[in-house]
Amino acid sequence: MATTLAAIRARLGEPRFNWSDPAPWTELEQELGIAFPADFREVVDAYGSIQINGQLYLTHPAPHLLHSLGDDIRGDLELWREEDMAEFLPSPVGANPGELIPVATATTGEAVFLRVPGSASPWRVVVQEFDSPAWTLYEMTFGEWLLDYLKGRDVTLCARDRAPDGPFWEFLP
Repeated sequence: MATTLAAIRARLGEPRFNWSDPAPWTELEQELGIAFPADFREVVDAYGSIQINGQLYLTHPAPHLLHSLGDDIRGDLELWREEDMAEFLPSPVGANPGELIPVATATTGEAVFLRVPGSASPWRVVVQEFDSPAWTLYEMTFGEWLLDYLKGRDVTLCARDRAPDGPFWEFLP
């Protein structure tokens, strides 16, 4: 896990948020009834609410921020539970094993979910292409998926055309 964050830092640059108070995570996790994977928390705590490569949005759960993970998740859960939206995902959204928690979006129309693990399965990433009924399950952790994205590998989002000089990030306004 620390190795993944180090590799992400090497590609993306040094974070400047460096959040250390677990309270916002604890509150959100109690509300949802899950514990987010450590690699996801570690990346978001390091960088905060950011946009990567002018494309991928990650948000932090600190409630004082203009872009809050908790607000985003609540709104996205409501959206993806609508009958006409649910058909675009491989399983329902929610916090039960096998369900999907929406954790990121992209300007190019993708939604990034974490699949809640079952008793023997680990956290995994699902990316849904909002402009089509297509979705892809990635048998990797969030950190591994993000690192592949930063390397320009095909993880449904494509960074090569968005970051020709290498990955970059900026705080969300």
